[in-house]
Amino acid sequence: MNPSDLFDQERQVRLAQYERDQAFSDLSKSWLQMSMQRKYVYNFDWLGRPIIQYPQDMVAIQELVWSVRPDLIIETGIAHGGSLVLSASLLAMLDLCDAIECGQTMDPRHSQRKVIGVDVDIRAHNRAAIEGHPMGSRIQMIQGSSVAGEIMAAVRQAASGFKRVMVFLDSMHTHDHVLAELDGYASLVTPGSYCVVFDTFVEDMPPRFFEDRPWDVGNNPKTAVRHWLKSHHEFEIDAAWPSKLMVTVAPDGFLRRKA
Repeated sequence: MNPSDLFDQERQVRLAQYERDQAFSDLSKSWLQMSMQRKYVYNFDWLGRPIIQYPQDMVAIQELVWSVRPDLIIETGIAHGGSLVLSASLLAMLDLCDAIECGQTMDPRHSQRKVIGVDVDIRAHNRAAIEGHPMGSRIQMIQGSSVAGEIMAAVRQAASGFKRVMVFLDSMHTHDHVLAELDGYASLVTPGSYCVVFDTFVEDMPPRFFEDRPWDVGNNPKTAVRHWLKSHHEFEIDAAWPSKLMVTVAPDGFLRRKA
């Protein structure tokens, strides 16, 4: 066995052990809960823009983007724009790698890869910062409710012509809203790519953990995912991610469209 295959085999054995390690699982869940109470997730930037994600989930997104190599990433929920910039920078790196492999000089202005972000309220200072960012030319922002018919139509129009599409759902985290987003955007995901539904972890927290939010146990992204998958067998949960990350806001939220 060559060294690379041996390393991968050792990793798979280790990850399988994590799945059976209840103490590690309990500790990870406790750390997630305590860190959420302390707003740990608000502490990070990506290329200068605040990103409200755990580092583990950022790394997971990088791995997905590298393996799928999408032309388009659609995101619901913009906030400060850090996630849009993360996605755009990963697409820029794909372009750079493609150019190196082909022995070409890359002009990012001519790249077809881009990110579409949707948010009901794109605040002026955030819009200006995103548009002025070095990755801004790759980002298209659409303001409006992600579940409004005209907004979904606008996204579909903007997404036409792209061959490989990935979707991240991270706006309102109630059951009905996420269910509507899945109905509206998951069909844009190309076979072999992913629809990542963030904040499914809400179902695993104590009731009323988010006292000032409308979502709760029984009314959250995970309940929407479970309901939606019953009638959408073209998607499956990539169960490897929770045991690999141990700390993630998206347990059972990495939905892979079957090839």
